[in-house]
Amino acid sequence: MSKVPRWIGRLGAGLTEMGERLDERRAEVEKETSDAPSDGSPPVPAQTPDHVPPPPEYAPAVSARPDPAVAVPWGMRVAAEAGWRLLVLAGTVWVLMRVISAVQLVVLAFVAALLITALLQPTVARLTRHGVPRGLATALTAILGFVVMGLIGWFVTWQVMENIDNLSNQVQDGIDELRKWLLNSPFHVTPKQINEIAKNLREAVGANTDQITSAGLEGVTVIVEALTGILLTMFSTLFLLYDGRRIWEWTLKLVPSAARPGVAGAGPRAWRTLTAYVRGTVIVAMIDAIFIGLGIYFLDVPMAVPLAVFIFLFAFIPLVGAVVSGALAVVVALVTQGVFTAVLTLAVVLAVQQIEGHILQPFILGRAVRVHPLAVVLSVAAGGMVAGIGGAVVAVPLVAVTNTVVGSLRSYSQDRAVRQATTATPPAQTPTEPSEAPAS
Repeated sequence: MSKVPRWIGRLGAGLTEMGERLDERRAEVEKETSDAPSDGSPPVPAQTPDHVPPPPEYAPAVSARPDPAVAVPWGMRVAAEAGWRLLVLAGTVWVLMRVISAVQLVVLAFVAALLITALLQPTVARLTRHGVPRGLATALTAILGFVVMGLIGWFVTWQVMENIDNLSNQVQDGIDELRKWLLNSPFHVTPKQINEIAKNLREAVGANTDQITSAGLEGVTVIVEALTGILLTMFSTLFLLYDGRRIWEWTLKLVPSAARPGVAGAGPRAWRTLTAYVRGTVIVAMIDAIFIGLGIYFLDVPMAVPLAVFIFLFAFIPLVGAVVSGALAVVVALVTQGVFTAVLTLAVVLAVQQIEGHILQPFILGRAVRVHPLAVVLSVAAGGMVAGIGGAVVAVPLVAVTNTVVGSLRSYSQDRAVRQATTATPPAQTPTEPSEAPAS
């Protein structure tokens, strides 16, 4: 019993000592607070272990770190904002091109149907205005158009098959004459060098025999795809000629309502541009084929008519098609009639193409479908890389239509902004001057 009070006494003494220390600490804090300066400056806080003392007056001033977004230069921020948007756009274009390449046959068939429709639609409209029912007008126009195109293809094939043997013999004779000319030319070509060239050509043909054989085996697939594309083009052309307006109205429903008025205005302009381009290209191609064909016919170049048809077909590939078809005519003239006839053929081709480029195209096509030559070359190259000859054919009209659509949408947005500004700002009221009192 005597140990318990002694333990309690020691505990009470400890608590009493702890309370005295707390009282002393409280008194020190109150004293520091009461010693604050009377000039209005903030009191100096008590020195606690968690407090960091302010730097002395002689220490250099250190500015606070700015916001990282503010520290980046304005030009770099703009470049970054534009960069990620360009990456998204490039990714979208890449995905779109992959989808188009997967259904390339369908896309090319539909685009070909659009081009044929742009060529035949004015005839359907003219027949409809004269009282012919639209279904009958569409059927007559489509049948006539497809028959003409089929006859052109049959005529080209027939002419080539009829003249291929004669052409091969003339090519062989031309090669022999070229060999003799090289031996007697100032280039000092020796028979050994000519034989080496012939040997290399034979080895190249022999090395590529497997590839040629595989390409021949794939001919059936190519024919099937060509027939499928032709059928798709024919059906698409029929429906576009007969029901093109309703198809366009349905397409407009897929556009957001805010952008629908602008797209509705750009659509007819784009269609007029496409129609003018196709009709103008057909006229220019016919003029090229007729005059170049007459020139090589009077120069006694063999296969003048098939070459003229090839010139007509290649004219649908701007710039590149004219070069290829002209070079083909010059090569045929060179190997069959000699150097002098080839030079005259080149002069005829260049003269007709210069007249076409500087007179016919600006007059027939007009400013609505005029595309810069650099844009033509780049678009034809890109179209050929993506979809071959078909892509090269549709590249330039696609660029012309895109140019028209962009210009129309820009004009619509500017007109809309002007109308909104005019509606939001009330017109200024000019004060009316008081009328003069009549003289008494």
